Amino acid sequence: MENLQEYLPFLIPLAVIQAGLMLASLIHVLRHDTYRFGNRPLWIVLCLATGIIGPVLYFAIGRGDE
Repeated sequence: MENLQEYLPFLIPLAVIQAGLMLASLIHVLRHDTYRFGNRPLWIVLCLATGIIGPVLYFAIGRGDE
């Protein structure tokens, strides 16, 4: 238990950033119809299931031209 308390100042901001990035990418996926790679169901699953990697991949390679 002591080890976890040592890492809380690092873990809490990381969890907030991950949740914010996931929410932002999910909102963007749901509002737009065009994607550079893949389709809407794929990006929804990736954004929700892969933690921070899915949203980063979406904004890096999946987001289409608007």
